[in-house]
Amino acid sequence: MTTSLQEAVTVIQDKLTDQPSLGLILGSGLGILADEIEDPIYIQYKDIPGFSTSTVAGHKGQLVFGTLEGKTVIAMQGRFHYYEGYSMQKVTFPVRVMAALGIEKLIVTNAAGGINEAFQAGDLMIIEDHINFMNDNPLIGPNDEQLGPRFPDMSSAYDQELQTVAEQAGKKLELSLQKGVYVGNTGPAYETPAEVKMLRELGGDAVGMSTVPEVVVANHMGLQVLGLSCISNLAAGILDQPLSHDEVIETTERVKVDFLRLMKTIIQEL
Repeated sequence: MTTSLQEAVTVIQDKLTDQPSLGLILGSGLGILADEIEDPIYIQYKDIPGFSTSTVAGHKGQLVFGTLEGKTVIAMQGRFHYYEGYSMQKVTFPVRVMAALGIEKLIVTNAAGGINEAFQAGDLMIIEDHINFMNDNPLIGPNDEQLGPRFPDMSSAYDQELQTVAEQAGKKLELSLQKGVYVGNTGPAYETPAEVKMLRELGGDAVGMSTVPEVVVANHMGLQVLGLSCISNLAAGILDQPLSHDEVIETTERVKVDFLRLMKTIIQEL
């Protein structure tokens, strides 16, 4: 374990009352789930060695530890993005910290643009797989064998068992969930209509600016991963209207009740 990783783990462990078993990364407008955590302990990112600062609207920038649906969880209420100027290693550092703290499962959420023309704004999508279009990878550079293998297998990056749990939770709640492939782009500009058309031809169903680096590192460290996207808008060229981050926040606000119900039911079953 690197010195910076050990320092971060030590600072956090000093504040915790138990070992978390589940990690949560909450994307744009989806940090509301952390507000449901019981007996919460809040740790500001700025107080954790090696953590960066979240600069995007809808990302509070704190870890929240406590109990959720009977499970001991640690949640990132806001994440870091490559487009903010952070290295891939900085973006994914919190995943390494949560794994070192003892989590075994990680649920990654995001707000994404719908590429699949059958999708509608407000849909919730179970991520089955991803395409890395970021032209970078957080594992580039020297490999620490204590953290994971040099060449990690990504054939089941999103755990099938957890996908089944999410599907069953959706059926129980009578929510119609989408399933599909998430494309990770660098951002921060939204895609052009031509780019969206290309990504659809390549097999993408939704596109966003996060998640892929975190999932790569989670797999590197042997975590089971579930990914969920809130389709916050339809990507460029599908509807004749401009795209904005305000629309993302508006949509996540509109679907927050269904999102909370789904996430709580999934966590109950884990």
